[in-house]
Amino acid sequence: MKILAPKPRQPVGLILSGGGARASYQVGVLRGIANILPRHAANPFNIICGTSAGALNAASLASHAQRLRTGVRLLEHIWTHLRSEQIYDPGSANLLGSVSSMLLPMLGNKQENGRGALLDNSPLRALLDRVIRFPRIQRHIDIGLLDALSVTASAYSTGESVSFYQGVKGLQDWQGPHRIGLRSELSLDHLMASSAIPIVFPAVQIGNQYFGDGAIRQLAPTSTALHLGARRILAIGVSGNRTKAPLEDEQSESPRVMQILGHILNSAFVDTLENDLEFLRHMNAVLPHVPQRTRRKHGLEHLHEVELLEISPSEELNLLAQEYYEELPKPLARYIKPDSSGTLLSLILFEQGFCSKLYQLGLADALEKETEIRRFFRL
Repeated sequence: MKILAPKPRQPVGLILSGGGARASYQVGVLRGIANILPRHAANPFNIICGTSAGALNAASLASHAQRLRTGVRLLEHIWTHLRSEQIYDPGSANLLGSVSSMLLPMLGNKQENGRGALLDNSPLRALLDRVIRFPRIQRHIDIGLLDALSVTASAYSTGESVSFYQGVKGLQDWQGPHRIGLRSELSLDHLMASSAIPIVFPAVQIGNQYFGDGAIRQLAPTSTALHLGARRILAIGVSGNRTKAPLEDEQSESPRVMQILGHILNSAFVDTLENDLEFLRHMNAVLPHVPQRTRRKHGLEHLHEVELLEISPSEELNLLAQEYYEELPKPLARYIKPDSSGTLLSLILFEQGFCSKLYQLGLADALEKETEIRRFFRL
């Protein structure tokens, strides 16, 4: 009797990008996926990679890898009942006073010993400490429910994008242009560092370095999943740019400061994943036409086609955020006006109405792609 060789394993990677409050959209997509998969399905992702707010969702999923729906249910409860005071102290939102406290010591040539941030995000640390059980992550790795979890942060001293990962034996650290992978035992500090928006939230010390939001220097978000062994990637984006034509909106006045800040944050937190996925699609199109001999000659024999599934917002999130402007806490409303940047608003509007709307949008977008999701998971 002929014995068939086992099919090569193709690990599935999940990428959850940054985007502040927009990360609630990811939870809606995950709920849609959980509804499509068998009811008692375990975590279907071998590798889970999170950055910034996406890192918080990633760690929660990894700590509930025994059943996808359980992990999603916890995230649903958090994001659809969210308030800004669970993320930062509203009393710390005196932006002008905070800026002065940071700048005056520098002007006086004195050592600045304050927090170096506009907002106090200690409530977020308390929330994460309550809901994420880090010991479970290694347990799920040991019993085969998960190959690896990664959390990406930016090192202020070197400018490197550092992907801290916890995973199975055999995974090797890596180094690339402005990015490295470092095996670690993930902790609350890694999540706080990954989500520490520069200037807005304080930097976090890990070892002998200080780290900030991982989206700032993460030029290739998919590379971490690939280094950790993913051969198929499901990426949940949060930009909502696919519905917008170039130069669609007219602007007759010079942009305001908040609009400029929103534009900078949008570039840092949102656009890099779209660009990286587009690069991978081009690589997938080219690789079949490159002979193996040519690949070996140029040291590219490790390259392979990557199956991609992207799910991103079908509506413009900036416009949605402006519909929920009244939810913005009063201390911040003094500085962010209704006609200022919708981009900035969509990143910091950690409120129930807006986050619930994004959750519902993510759920609808996932169900709209049910055929593609079933094909991706070989259902």
